[in-house]
Amino acid sequence: MTSVSCWYFVGATGRRMDVDASLEHSEFLRLSHPELPNGLLRWPLKDLRALADQARTDQIVLSLRADTAIDSALIEEARLTVDDLQLIADIQMLCPDLSKRDLPEGSARKIVTRIGMAVGAIVMMIFVVLPAMANTLAYIIPIKREVAYGKAVVRQMERFFGGSTAGELVCSTPEGDAALAKMVARLTEALPTDYELNVLVMRHDMVNAFAAPGGQIVFAEGLIEQAISPDEVAAVLAHEIGHVESRDATRGALRAAGSAGLLSMVFGDFAGGTAAVVIAEYTLNASYTREAEAEADTFAHNMLEAANVSTVGMADFFGSLDGLEDEMPDLPIYLSSHPDTQERADLATEFAKGQGTTLPVLDDDEWGALKAICD
Repeated sequence: MTSVSCWYFVGATGRRMDVDASLEHSEFLRLSHPELPNGLLRWPLKDLRALADQARTDQIVLSLRADTAIDSALIEEARLTVDDLQLIADIQMLCPDLSKRDLPEGSARKIVTRIGMAVGAIVMMIFVVLPAMANTLAYIIPIKREVAYGKAVVRQMERFFGGSTAGELVCSTPEGDAALAKMVARLTEALPTDYELNVLVMRHDMVNAFAAPGGQIVFAEGLIEQAISPDEVAAVLAHEIGHVESRDATRGALRAAGSAGLLSMVFGDFAGGTAAVVIAEYTLNASYTREAEAEADTFAHNMLEAANVSTVGMADFFGSLDGLEDEMPDLPIYLSSHPDTQERADLATEFAKGQGTTLPVLDDDEWGALKAICD
């Protein structure tokens, strides 16, 4: 075949040479120039690759198949620009792998290794670095900001319950509010807290209660209905106050926000919507460590004793939940994610044996008013 003039670029120097190119026996692309090694190069047609994403359509830029990665394009350094239309057509016909993208040997292993390292880094951030940062930040954040943060979380939780506007699902009657305030005062006067507690009841069948950051404590209506005595509700309240005082909810929310923010950056959603949703979901399904739960139980025992309220109510409430989750598997149950419910009930019973004289936290009329707060 008649040779045509093409541009040959030496990668090491970027120097351009005008070489003569021709096809040889339909097996090689022959390049001739006095300054080439021995004046001649033969590029096997099966090893030719065309560079992708070239602006011009009247030419192709060729290189040899990459057995070793030289740069980010994974191509050999030497390149040949062909603008003769007939030679281009012949090369395209004889080279079925012209557009193939080759990976050098070991690339798959490197990719898997790097993905593994990236996943490992994310896992370490979520399970090691972020918890450590959350523990520190929980005690650095001013209480005023923590309260504002907690109120925002409670509003988001209300949306999960189906409320369209803030406060729509909050239960309130004059008598019920007074009974709840008396319960809070009875407990906190005996054992003062660092927070001004904001305790409320929301309309929802869930048998649950949870503490949000900044002293925000929410009872679902289902828990109030499930309780047999006001001392049972007081026990749950004291337990949640224990989480508030230890800033467990704040640490958890910070950790959830950090995890969601990190995952949002990796997978998208930079607006922070994911973080808000995850924080609310975390709070609704809060499952603290065994140590945190044990500490909250101990706090509750001491708070109830200081208020002259029997911990038998705590044991009775735990006992009433036994088997309830099996009966209502689709209904979130308070402490369903907490470990060893019966063991903790036994501890509350044993603690009660050492208590002195106790009095119900509310009288019958006040208890009836609290039970009817959502009516």
